[in-house]
Amino acid sequence: MRHDEREKPGTVAASGSAGPDMKDHILDVLRHRVGKDVHSATPHDWFTATVLALRDKVIDNWMDSTHRTYEAAGKRVYYLSLEFLIGRLLRDALSNMGLTREMEKALRTYGFDLSAIEDLEPDAALGNGGLGRLAACFMESLASLDIPAYGYGIRYVNGMFRQRLDDGWQVELPETWLSHGNPWEFDRRESAYRIGFGGEVVDKGDRVEWIPAEQVEASAVDTPVVGWRGKRVNTLRLWTASALDPIRLDAFNAGDYAGALAEEVRAETLVRVLYPADSSPAGQELRLRQEYFFTSASIQDIVRRHVQTYGAIETLPDKAAIQLNDTHPAVAVAELMRLLVDVHGLDFNEAWDLTRRTVAYTNHTLLPEALESWPLPLFERLLPRHMQIIYAINSRVLREARKAGADDRAIAAISLIDEAGERRVRMANLAFVGAHSVNGVAALHTELMKSTVFSDLHGLYPTRINNKTNGVTPRRWLQQCNPGLTGVITDAIGPAFLDDAEKLADLNALAGDAALGERIAEVKRANKVALASYLRQTMGLRLDPDALFDVHIKRIHEYKRQLLNLVETVALYDQIRSHPERDWVPRVKIFGGKAASSYHNAKLIIKLASDIARRVNADPSVGGLLKVVFMPDYNVSKAERIIPAADLSEQISTAGMEASGTGNMKFAMNGALTIGTLDGANVEIKDRVGDDNIVIFGLTAEEVAEKRAGGYNPRAVIEKSRELQQAVSAIATGVFSPDDPSRYAGLMGGIYDHDWFMVAADFDAYHAAQRRVDRLWEDQAAWREKAIRNIANVGWFSSDRTIGEYARDIWGVGSA
Repeated sequence: MRHDEREKPGTVAASGSAGPDMKDHILDVLRHRVGKDVHSATPHDWFTATVLALRDKVIDNWMDSTHRTYEAAGKRVYYLSLEFLIGRLLRDALSNMGLTREMEKALRTYGFDLSAIEDLEPDAALGNGGLGRLAACFMESLASLDIPAYGYGIRYVNGMFRQRLDDGWQVELPETWLSHGNPWEFDRRESAYRIGFGGEVVDKGDRVEWIPAEQVEASAVDTPVVGWRGKRVNTLRLWTASALDPIRLDAFNAGDYAGALAEEVRAETLVRVLYPADSSPAGQELRLRQEYFFTSASIQDIVRRHVQTYGAIETLPDKAAIQLNDTHPAVAVAELMRLLVDVHGLDFNEAWDLTRRTVAYTNHTLLPEALESWPLPLFERLLPRHMQIIYAINSRVLREARKAGADDRAIAAISLIDEAGERRVRMANLAFVGAHSVNGVAALHTELMKSTVFSDLHGLYPTRINNKTNGVTPRRWLQQCNPGLTGVITDAIGPAFLDDAEKLADLNALAGDAALGERIAEVKRANKVALASYLRQTMGLRLDPDALFDVHIKRIHEYKRQLLNLVETVALYDQIRSHPERDWVPRVKIFGGKAASSYHNAKLIIKLASDIARRVNADPSVGGLLKVVFMPDYNVSKAERIIPAADLSEQISTAGMEASGTGNMKFAMNGALTIGTLDGANVEIKDRVGDDNIVIFGLTAEEVAEKRAGGYNPRAVIEKSRELQQAVSAIATGVFSPDDPSRYAGLMGGIYDHDWFMVAADFDAYHAAQRRVDRLWEDQAAWREKAIRNIANVGWFSSDRTIGEYARDIWGVGSA
C-alpha cells in the first residue's frame, strides 16, 4: 500500500496533533516501558512502542471524555455483548485521532513502514461473525457521536479458534492473540465482583438471601475506543476470571499439585474460549456459566457506578440504558431484579418497573436453535435465585396474558418456560418481557419477528417491537481499508462524506462520468492486484486481476448457502468445459469463513469447496476462465483485504433467515455489486441503490414459508433442471472426491430429500442471475456506473445512522 494513498483521508484537520516529538516519544517508550534500545528491539517491540506512544495521546481524550460525562450527569449507554470482533486497533485509532501521517513519518526515521507495523497486530479473537463485528462498529459510532457508553464482554484468552485446513478439512487451533500481550488494555483490579453459582436460597424473614456454593472473581480490563476525530473515547470493559483463592496451599504441600490449582483452572475456563461446544452437558453448563459470569459482573458494575454517583437506585432508568445484544446476556433481566430486590430492598413491583425501563433487547435471529433456551434443571442448579425470580416474572406475564384474552396455545408460546418435552428456560422470551424495547435489525427481519417467533408476545405488547436496521462504520470499512477509493471520492465531491457518510449521495450526479469511473476502476484493480499477490504468497495461487472477483465470505452455515454457490460453480465448470467456444467471463470465486466445531455439514461444505478448487484450478481445459479459492482463517483483517478487491458480493441466504447482514453493506460501500435474495438488509439495499444496480433472484420469505408448509418436491425440481442434476450428481458420485466417492452423498441427499434451505428451489434463478452478471460485466462502462451508484447510495447504512436511531428512539440519550 503506497504512503500517498494512506495520506488522503489524513488531509482532513486532525483532532489531535502528534507534535514534533512523536519519533522521540516512540524511542522513549521503547527504552523506558518496553525495555529495549534500537539495536536489540524486535519488530514486535517496535509495534508495542508504537501503540503505547499513541495510547498516551488517546488517554488524555479518554479522561476528558469521562470527566465531561460526570459533569453533565447525563445518561450512559451500556452495551452487553458476548462478542466484540474489534479486529486490529492501531490503524483505527491513528485514523480517528488524525495522527496517521505523523506516525508514518516518525516510524520512517527508524526504518519502519507503518503498514508493516500494523500487520504485526493480531486480530482480537473476541467474536465469531456479524454479531461481534456489529458490536465493534457500534462502539466506534457511539464514540464518534459523542455518546457516553461502556461496552461489556469477556476477555477471552483464546477466543474464536484459528482455522487451518488439512487436506481441505477444517482444523480448530487455539487463537493465541495474547501471546505478545495486549498494549491497548488497562487492568482495573479495583473493579472486581464476586460471581456465584449453585447453592441455596435462604429465607431470612424480611428478605431472602442466595448463598452460592461456589464463587469466582470477575475483574475488569479496559480498552479505549476512539471515536472519529478523537471527539470522544469510550470504554470497552472486558471481564477476566480468577478463583477467590488462587492456590490451595494445603493440597499443594500434600503433593496434590493439580488439585491445589483446580479452582483457579475452573475459574479461568470461563474466559478461555468463545462459544465452547455445547453438544455435551458439560459444554452447555460452561456456556451458561460464561453468560451469567459476564452479565452479572456487568450489571453489578452498572449498579455500583450509578449508586456511587447518584445515590438513589430509583433513578437508574434515567441514568442508564442497558442494551442486550442478542439473547446471550438475557439473564441480565433476572440479575438486575435480584440486585434490586435482594440487595437494594425494593419490592418486586418497583424492581420490575425499573428493570423494564432500563433494559432493551436486540434480536439477531429467527433461527430456533439460536433463540437460546436452557434445560430447567441445569438453570435451577446453577442459578437457583434467578430461577425463582423467573418463575415470579412468568406468573405476572401469564396472568397479564390471560387477562388480555390469550388462549392456552398463546399462553404456552408466551411462557418463559417451555413445557413441551424437556422443560427449558426461554431466554429470548425473558429478554422480551424484561425490556421496554425489542428491536430487529432490518425491516424484513423486524416484520418477521412480529409474525413468527414473537407473534404472541407482540400481540400482548404491540408497541414493543421496533426496527433499527444495522450499519457499519465507514471509517474502518471505507476510509481505512480502502484509502485509494477514499482519495478518489474526496477529489470528486470533497471531504464532507468523511463526517457524514450519507453525503456520499453527491456521487450520484457523477455516476455517468467516464473519468471518475476509470479512476475508481483503477483503484479496484490495484486492490485486486494486492489481493492476488497476497494469495500467491500465502496459498501459491496465480490469479488474474482482470477477472471478475466473485466473493462469498461469512460464517459457514447452511442457511447462508455457500452450498448453492458451490453447486452453481460446478455447473459453470461443466458448461465451460462443454462449450469452450462461448465467450465466458473469467471468474475468481473466493470463499472464506469458519464452521462451528460441532457443525458437521458446515465442515463438509468447507471440504467440498477445497475439493472443487483442487479439481478446477488444475484443469487446463478451463484455462484462466475459472478459479476457486477457499481462504483459511477468515477474520476482520482478511476482510479488510478482500472487500476492497471484490467485484461481486454474494448475499444469497435463504429468504427469511438472515436477520440483516453487514457484509452486504461493506461490499456495496466499496463498489461491489450485490447478487442476493430478498433477505435481511438486501431488501433495503435494493431500495437504496435501485433495481438496476443490484442482482436479485430467488424465492421471497413468504414463498419459502409456503414451500416448507407442504407440497414442495425437491427431487422433481432437480430432475427438471439439467444443469442442477448434473452438478448434484457429479458431487454426490465422487467426481470431486475420488479418494472417498461417497463423501458428499449425504450432503447431496439432503437436497434431494427435504432441501430445507431451498438450494434446489433457487438454483435455476441463481444460475440465470449469474449469467446476467456476466452480461453486465461485459459492458465495463455500465458496470462502473453501477458500482458508483452503490457507493453513492449506501451511506445510509453507516452505523452512525443506526446508533443515532437507538439513541433517539430507545435510549433517550444525546451527546455529552
